[in-house]
Amino acid sequence: MTISSLDPKTALILIDLQTAVLALPSAHPMDRVVENAGTLADAFRLHDLPVVLVTVAGGAPGRTEGVRRSGGERPAGWADLAPRLDGHPDDYRVTKHTWGAFTGTGLDEYLKGRGVTQVVLCGVSTSAGVESTARHAHENGFNVALAIDAMTDSNADAHHNSVTRIFPRLGETGTTAEIIDLLEHGVAQNSSIKNGSFKHGGE
Repeated sequence: MTISSLDPKTALILIDLQTAVLALPSAHPMDRVVENAGTLADAFRLHDLPVVLVTVAGGAPGRTEGVRRSGGERPAGWADLAPRLDGHPDDYRVTKHTWGAFTGTGLDEYLKGRGVTQVVLCGVSTSAGVESTARHAHENGFNVALAIDAMTDSNADAHHNSVTRIFPRLGETGTTAEIIDLLEHGVAQNSSIKNGSFKHGGE
C-alpha cells in the first residue's frame, strides 16, 4: 500500500549503510541510496524525531548453503558509516550480529521508551537487513513504512520481490519525497492543533 500517513512519533531506521556493505555490487546506484537516506535523516532530525543508525558486525551462527565469510579480523573502517550519515550526536547507534536490527540489540526498548509507534526503514540490503528488520518491527507492534528509493540489494529480483510482494504485507511503501512531504504536513498540522489554529471543514 502506498504510504498514507506518518504517526506523530515516527523513527527513521537506516540499515547497514557502512563502508563494507556500500562497496558491494548493487542493483541500484549506491550513491543515490545513500543520498536519499541522508535526506530522510536530515528531515527527521530537523523535526526532532529519532534517527537510528544500524551497522552490522557479524552474522548469526547457524549453517546455511550460502558461502560464509571468514570470521577473521576485518579491515580498518569496515563498519564505518557513510560520511553523509555519520556524526550527529543525537542519533541512536545499533550494532547488530544478525540480519535484523531488533535481535539482541535493545532497539525495541529504545523506541518504545520514546513513545515511537511507527518506523520508516531504508538501507541495504532490501531482501535481508531491511526486510528482516521490517518483519520484526511489524511483529513488535510498530506501523511500518519503507522508503523504496533509499534502499537496494545485490540482486534486482530479490529487491523487486521484497518491494512488491513482502513489504505491502508489512506496511506501506513510498519514496523519499513522499515521506518527507507527509512528515512536513504532519508537523505543520500538529503545530496548528497545539496553537489552536487548526479548523475542520469550513470553520
